[in-house]
Amino acid sequence: MAAEGWIWRWGWGRRCPGRPGLPGPGPGPTTPLLLFLLLGPVVADITDGNSEHLKREHSLIKPYQGVGSSSMPLWDFQGSTILTSQYVRLTPDERSKEGSIWNHQPCFLKDWEMHVHFKVHGAGKKNLHGDGIALWYTRDRLVPGPVFGSKDNFHGLAIFLDTYPNDETTERVFPYISVMVNNGSLSYDHSKDGRWTELAGCTADFRNRDHDTFLAVRYSRGRLTVMTDLEDKNEWKNCIDITGVRLPTGYYFGASAGTGDLSDNHDIISMKLFQLMVEHTPDEENIDWTKIEPSVNFLKSPKDNVDDPTGNFRSGPLTGWRVFLLLLCALLGIIVCAVVGAVVFQKRQERNKRFY
Repeated sequence: MAAEGWIWRWGWGRRCPGRPGLPGPGPGPTTPLLLFLLLGPVVADITDGNSEHLKREHSLIKPYQGVGSSSMPLWDFQGSTILTSQYVRLTPDERSKEGSIWNHQPCFLKDWEMHVHFKVHGAGKKNLHGDGIALWYTRDRLVPGPVFGSKDNFHGLAIFLDTYPNDETTERVFPYISVMVNNGSLSYDHSKDGRWTELAGCTADFRNRDHDTFLAVRYSRGRLTVMTDLEDKNEWKNCIDITGVRLPTGYYFGASAGTGDLSDNHDIISMKLFQLMVEHTPDEENIDWTKIEPSVNFLKSPKDNVDDPTGNFRSGPLTGWRVFLLLLCALLGIIVCAVVGAVVFQKRQERNKRFY
């Protein structure tokens, strides 16, 4: 079967052995249903068959064309990026390097899924390496800057694969994967590892692994899901799952990396984009998706995030329905206390009358 015809029958599942990065067919129709009922929200949406298709114009796949040059069909390089026959190296294991690779074509898919085969490795020991890789879906491309080799105050989506804890007070375990959506008004704070603008994140041990490491990003109907395959088990593991995300069409996919006083090799082996065939309502179809402002609808601000030793977040200030539930519980508690108090008071009155 041709590569374009590869179909991931059951959405998140096992990758196809022997063809890393390509989504492989999952188990039979009975097993996914049982998994869905047992696991509930842990797994991402299960799609029907014939629903995902590789989009070559937005994919970086071996064998690469243009080896030894500074560009290749459909992709542009910048900075320290070099193309070999086996990988695209964004930065070598050297200090003060920045590199990026960007797709030529803007993406006009409303629902998509990106699989990234990557490798981060180097000679540095624990906490003596950095800084990491950023994956982008943004309005602007090929603009260098301080955020993992690309510009700050961007418009769009960023997934950061951060290997070095700049904030010495953090309790997170690194490497750490986080997500940020920006309309150009937010700045990424490296000194706090992006904590103030992070929507969600997870600890992910992807550095210096002896086997292939993969990351998948799915965006469909306002839901953003990030999953990893880092254990050489040929299975996806949940990392991030956010709803209420609004991303426009017409933005560009890219990847960048940067080193400072510490360094690592940051390699991209492949980036494969799949179209998700999802039905939209007539009202959604009439929207000009190129005019949508990148945004997220959520009950609390990212600044409310409080570090948790597990690398996840626990909520900060109570908001919305949590405040309502707290007040309701307090009111019920007062009512119960009042009833109990009235009963006790009445019994004492009856006892006192017996002595007169």
